Amino acid sequence: MTTYLELKAKLEALQQEAEAARLAELDAVISEIRATIHAYGLTVKDVFDSRDSPILNSLRMQQPKYRNPQTGATWSGRGRPPAWLKGQKRELYLIRFD
Repeated sequence: MTTYLELKAKLEALQQEAEAARLAELDAVISEIRATIHAYGLTVKDVFDSRDSPILNSLRMQQPKYRNPQTGATWSGRGRPPAWLKGQKRELYLIRFD
């Protein structure tokens, strides 16, 4: 039976091998992507700034509007208010960008 330390060493070796393979293929992948973008006349906005993309929309983070001065916790103003803001005047916790 293989020991934990032997498995851990194999895992580290495989991770290094996977990273080496990724780096070896990286230039070819980038060249292929650039060629495809050029062939179709795509722009950065075409590829990365689609408003209809649920993946990108889920990755966009809301800027915080409120900050708890005691803990530094923030809240964007969307969703359920955090416990530290319940029953408080929200204006007192607004983040000012003056």
